[in-house]
Amino acid sequence: MASDSLHPNPDPLSEILDRRRRGEAELVEVDAPTVKLVVFAIGERLQALPGRQVSEILPLSTIHFVPGCPPALEGVISVRGDITSVIRLGDLLGIEHGAPGRQGAILLAQGSHEVSGEPMRSGLRVDRVVDVLDVAEDAIQAVPDTLAEPLRRTARGVFQLDEHSVFLLDLDALFQDYLSGAG
Repeated sequence: MASDSLHPNPDPLSEILDRRRRGEAELVEVDAPTVKLVVFAIGERLQALPGRQVSEILPLSTIHFVPGCPPALEGVISVRGDITSVIRLGDLLGIEHGAPGRQGAILLAQGSHEVSGEPMRSGLRVDRVVDVLDVAEDAIQAVPDTLAEPLRRTARGVFQLDEHSVFLLDLDALFQDYLSGAG
């Protein structure tokens, strides 16, 4: 009997609870397809773009006004010597931007829509970048029919991040709206 007290044989539940207390929780690997997304805020609303379409996230810098441009075009910036347009994304989506702040950013984005034989690219001004994360594809739901235009026209899906709904945007639809004079 002495040997039994030296090597007790705990039941499986006790063993699991003991491992959990020691921080040895087993992780279950799930091979679900994911998509990398850049999540950002415009005003209080969260939006996202596919990470493959965002080449850089730049801090908000001086944007130079260009007279005679469409209202959604805030101006241009120099990115390592290249002149890049900056679109006020909120203007295209019908969402009011928050007050300018230190958290503002410019997403350098490139779509597949071509202009003069080149893929369209532009800076997109956002109020703040929230996160860059991988989201399971099956977590992205269809856009509700009740969503107001123009967001409904440019959203590809919606998913939850904490307690917030995040709209996954279609960059090519945004660029198309910009080219057609929306915003």
